[in-house]
Amino acid sequence: AIVTCSWSTGMDEAPKAKSHRNKQAGPKAVKKKRKGIKNDSKPGNQKAFTFKSAVRAARSTRRTLDKQSKKHHIPVVDRRPREPPPAVVMVAGPPRVGKSTLISSLVKNYTRQNVVDAKGPVTVVSGKKQRLTLIECSNDLSCMMDLAKVADLVLLLVDASFGFEMETFELLNILQTHGFPKVIGVLTHLDMFKHTKSLKKTKKRLKQRFWTEVYQGAKLFYLSGLVHGYYSKTDVHNLARFISVTKYRPMEWRSSHPYVLVDRLEDLTNRDVIRHDPNCDRTISLYGFVRGAPIKHKCTVHIAGCGDYPLQEVSVLDNPCPLPGQEKKRSLDDREKLVYAPMSGVGGVLYDKDAVYIDLGGSHAGRGVTEEPANQMVSQLHSTQGTMDTKLQYSVVELLKVS
Repeated sequence: AIVTCSWSTGMDEAPKAKSHRNKQAGPKAVKKKRKGIKNDSKPGNQKAFTFKSAVRAARSTRRTLDKQSKKHHIPVVDRRPREPPPAVVMVAGPPRVGKSTLISSLVKNYTRQNVVDAKGPVTVVSGKKQRLTLIECSNDLSCMMDLAKVADLVLLLVDASFGFEMETFELLNILQTHGFPKVIGVLTHLDMFKHTKSLKKTKKRLKQRFWTEVYQGAKLFYLSGLVHGYYSKTDVHNLARFISVTKYRPMEWRSSHPYVLVDRLEDLTNRDVIRHDPNCDRTISLYGFVRGAPIKHKCTVHIAGCGDYPLQEVSVLDNPCPLPGQEKKRSLDDREKLVYAPMSGVGGVLYDKDAVYIDLGGSHAGRGVTEEPANQMVSQLHSTQGTMDTKLQYSVVELLKVS
């Protein structure tokens, strides 16, 4: 007789695990049946579990808040043209707080060009569809009021080693009177603190004070230390990116009235008339971007600090700082990063009150580049020191050479 035996080692196939069976009896199952909830559903305590998608929850929360805010505020229509004029960024603060250094650092971040002495408005291309006009506000109430009327964004500089000054509160009151544009705080001179603990306390105290004066959650940036006369690249880059994506709330009064922030001016009055009578009536030409409503011909304009004057002529000029083309790009080329600062001497051209100066590079500009003429006679003509008559006058005729 032949006996055949077979066995399994357990390596060929694993034993199947029992499937989970929901409870069909017991106090919990009876309670769920009474409520009409199936056993395979979610747990009953929904508050103990958070949302699954953070993006979806944030979107729904944002939508709910938008609905509530629209009930409180009437929607404002943006009446700006398709290619809007540059947004006016006002850099304000007490003396010796770093306003000129901040403007130079922002211009260098946007255009890679150096502006040593920023005078008057400085217009830069900050993005594919945006331009900015940076202007410094001096520590004067008249200058504060004039710039508060046209500013879209205010960079409020505060010396962290000293704190808020009286001029800062005066500026905030003036801004509130003129519609209160968007305000961004900037703390400087943070490198004066030697201990980290005191620095943190000062930051927290100034932030709370800034939020009290502006609004809760207002943006505050920190700038510390100078590298070759400029602020840190990382700090300036973060500030510049936030400025580029900032949206400005259009003000109704500005949208319905034309106004011009003058980039440069020229005095067209005859010089002989000015020499005979320095107090004569002047004829000046003002250049700048028209903002708000379209300006009309032969209308009366108000010049801040001077009064009302009739407008003789309005003409359209080429854009000195145009936006880049409509090509789809992730970033701008170097040739598209333009800067227009006629009062600061950028680009070798400086506009003064009565003249235009062109920088040729100084007396040493042509050194090192010598062009030798190909003809010997031409080279001798280049090296002549006097005229032909002068040479004939001092020339001597020798018949016999003296040995």
